[in-house]
Amino acid sequence: MLHRLRQWLSPDLAIDLGSANTRIALFGEGVVLDEPTVVALQKGSRKILGRGAAVGKLARQMLGRTPDSIHAVRPIRHGVITDFELCEAMLRHFVQKAARQSPGFRPRVLVSVPQSITPVERRAVFGSAERAGAGSTYLLESAKAAAIGAGQPISEPMASLMCNIGAGTSEIAIFSLGETVASCSSRIAGDAFDDAIIHWMKQRFGLKIGRQTAEHLKCEVGSASLQTQEKATEVNGLDAMSCVPRKVLVTTSEIRQALMAPLGQILAGIKHVLEQCDPELVADLADVGMVLAGGSALLPGLDDFFSEQLAIPVLVAEDPDRTVVRGLAICSEHLNQWQSSLVGMHDN
Repeated sequence: MLHRLRQWLSPDLAIDLGSANTRIALFGEGVVLDEPTVVALQKGSRKILGRGAAVGKLARQMLGRTPDSIHAVRPIRHGVITDFELCEAMLRHFVQKAARQSPGFRPRVLVSVPQSITPVERRAVFGSAERAGAGSTYLLESAKAAAIGAGQPISEPMASLMCNIGAGTSEIAIFSLGETVASCSSRIAGDAFDDAIIHWMKQRFGLKIGRQTAEHLKCEVGSASLQTQEKATEVNGLDAMSCVPRKVLVTTSEIRQALMAPLGQILAGIKHVLEQCDPELVADLADVGMVLAGGSALLPGLDDFFSEQLAIPVLVAEDPDRTVVRGLAICSEHLNQWQSSLVGMHDN
């Protein structure tokens, strides 16, 4: 009864603090907030526009389109906080928007973090969450959260391979008996895909494009496998030589070539994780395969690409961009059962 009363007064929060998007799940309600991790500032100051409301979707619309007086920034890069003050302001805004809070009560919060996070970066997450209004704060590795959210049997005495490809980081891990057997964290992920497309467009067509255009190309005609249907789309950009606007026609095969370098680096990370494991565990993967999660797992043909290269089955998790927050929500609702997997402020 006391637990129910506490959840009614101040529900527990599960927060996927991602480089591209922040998602919050509420105890018993599921995902209640999904907004870009972006803040819009008055240039030359630390003042957030709109009386502190230019955060998330509103700020995202300003990226790459702002006048000199406005500066749109992402306070989280590669899964870690790069601007503490802005992250706290953004998180406070999201928490207030996502959940009711009764005076005198502060919610318990569970936050996902990369495997490679340093002690200093961990303390930054704890500090930002506390100053944003959190009570007790716990951290969970995003790869394990993704595996839980995807329904992988990580507590069983067999190998479970998870590859969580977000915007800023790729988290690869093998689990068995509830523990991480081998893992690898890389900063090659969705943002690196966009960078590769920007570089390819300049080299191949002599055309300068922005990050949002690159992301549009990735979503519209991007592919990782030859088995994907060929598409084409027109792209507007700035001619690198004449500095005038120009259009070019871009095909799926060209974007696939652009993405081969970052995809190869993620593949190398997966192979590195496999090399760290005992042959008996790796043998399990011939049957159970690998699960892909994260927003970048939506790239068409990504499962076919990894399956061909690794010779194991590869599945994309349902609703892959929300797999981590789903796993966090499960842990949040059964906090005592998952306590051994969590890092609390006093464990730091």
